[in-house]
Amino acid sequence: MSGEPQGATGTTHGGAARTSLAAVLGALGVVYGDIGTSPQYAFDQALAVVGGTSRDAILGVLSLVFWALAITVTLKYVVVMMRADNDGEGGILALLALAQRRLNQIGLWPKILINLALIGTALFFCDALITPAMSVLSALEGLELIDPGFSRMIIPITLVVLVLLFWIQRRGTAQVGRAFGPVMVVWFLVLAVSGLPYILAHPVVLLAVNPLYAVKILLHSPGSSLALIGAVFLCVTGGEALYADMGHFGKQPVRIAWFVLVWPALLLNYFGQGALRLQVGPGDEAMFHLVPQPLLLPMVILSTAASVIASQAVISGAFSVARQAIQLDLLPRMRILQTSAQEQGQIFVPVVNGLLLVFVVMFVLEFRSSAALGGAYGAAVVGTMSITTVLGAFVAITQWGWKPLVVGALFSLLLCVDGVFVAGNVTKVPAGGWVPLTLATLLFGVFSTWRSGRVDLRKALALLAVPLTKLSTLLDDALRVPGTGVFLASHPSYVPSALIRNLEHNKVAHERILILNFEIVDTPRQSSGDRVRVQELMPGVYGVTARFGFMETPDMREALRACRSRGLRVYLEDCSFFIGQHVVVARPRPGWQGLKRKLFARLQRRSSQAADFFRMPVRDTIILNTSVEI
Repeated sequence: MSGEPQGATGTTHGGAARTSLAAVLGALGVVYGDIGTSPQYAFDQALAVVGGTSRDAILGVLSLVFWALAITVTLKYVVVMMRADNDGEGGILALLALAQRRLNQIGLWPKILINLALIGTALFFCDALITPAMSVLSALEGLELIDPGFSRMIIPITLVVLVLLFWIQRRGTAQVGRAFGPVMVVWFLVLAVSGLPYILAHPVVLLAVNPLYAVKILLHSPGSSLALIGAVFLCVTGGEALYADMGHFGKQPVRIAWFVLVWPALLLNYFGQGALRLQVGPGDEAMFHLVPQPLLLPMVILSTAASVIASQAVISGAFSVARQAIQLDLLPRMRILQTSAQEQGQIFVPVVNGLLLVFVVMFVLEFRSSAALGGAYGAAVVGTMSITTVLGAFVAITQWGWKPLVVGALFSLLLCVDGVFVAGNVTKVPAGGWVPLTLATLLFGVFSTWRSGRVDLRKALALLAVPLTKLSTLLDDALRVPGTGVFLASHPSYVPSALIRNLEHNKVAHERILILNFEIVDTPRQSSGDRVRVQELMPGVYGVTARFGFMETPDMREALRACRSRGLRVYLEDCSFFIGQHVVVARPRPGWQGLKRKLFARLQRRSSQAADFFRMPVRDTIILNTSVEI
């Protein structure tokens, strides 16, 4: 991947930074919001599927919740998948980049794994559309317990909260995390403290750690077992966002937060809800009934704040995944803003933020309650979780050096649990699950269209390309003018199209010419000591390869500074910059292939300008178009 027709943006993060209290607080404020608010609805919906509050029903549901958290979140994500970090970065696309390091040796695996990652990424984005609506709605529905007349205000207040949430995103993950971290500490402490008295009063609920209770309830009601599993899955839906957000703070702070506070608090609250139901019988909003009536309003306010943070987890995860998708050439270039001078991992993607807001508002207006949204929630992200397991097994075999027997035993268990959750979420498709799945299908179509279009474009450009060996012939008759001309190159072995167009139209060339190729490596960050490679191609003409990680932002200024460290004295104020922009024209073709090429041509024209993308000085940049038919 490189310069002219494409670009990339990305960032490094604070993931490798020292473990500190601030990092743990930040992780609580960003990473654990989604899974931390599941007690608002997960236990209630699971118990509603069972249709009763008998001792066996309550213990069975609690047992399913306990083992879901233990296997899917603790074992799979916190212990195993966090080993699969790409220089500190997590998420399905970072995992794909990690797996691709060994793909050249594996027959059909490259195509299979890339398509799996595309599907998983599309499903993850669609989960990000539902989580904010689900979390905020479920929190504000607690107002009905204070006064039933408040029910008319739930939708308007939800929309206001969501608009404010998306509005503050441009301030950056670091500031949001610092602000939200202490709130989440209070939230998890309240979850634990509110559940503990009921557990002490009814310690029988602790028997639910025995997995036989989970097996018993599934066998007792086989007709509703899949629906029950789909409801229980709501308690682990934040697992994939947890993995994607790991890069913001590093895996050690994330792990410490989970084992010290998050996991114990969740278990105490879930078991407390079970004990409450044993004591008072059936009802709704079990989590809110754990607190005394005078504290109900503060609890609703706190749960609303926690729900906003839950939304933050998937929103920041969506930003990270979008940045990685652009870097890996799966999405068109988008404008990505750096929001921190210290931590390059703190970014804001305006297009993604705006689209998420539009769709989240549509979900709220269409479903209008957390119970209705529960039918759609989880149907998408469960697919991403399963694909993460498959890619993780591949990495464990090819890069960790684990024995096949160990990988087979561990990942078979994880994939079996994922498969059970997939089957359980299939029951949600008629009740609303079809909505995120349909959107994910459309998004996968965009990913695959862009990727295949990029392949077609590169083939077409190769036919038009002029090898660098012919550059001296092109320059023979050109008038040389003072200064340095920097030409972005899409391929280091070919003459940039902008240089060819400049010679054709202006008949001049600069005294010194830099042919600059931006190379995106398969690691999140590139060492500053190996940032550029400089080669003198002929007197006054230099080939420069600037290497950036897929989580970094390719920056023209940084590339020129690195050139000076290599002995090539080039300064921004002495340079003129040239970009060859490819105007794609789709040849008429029948059927789906024709539609894909037209869509790619439209996406190519609407992608961000390379000057912005590579942080080039706009006043000194000249864009020269080349028409390319595909």
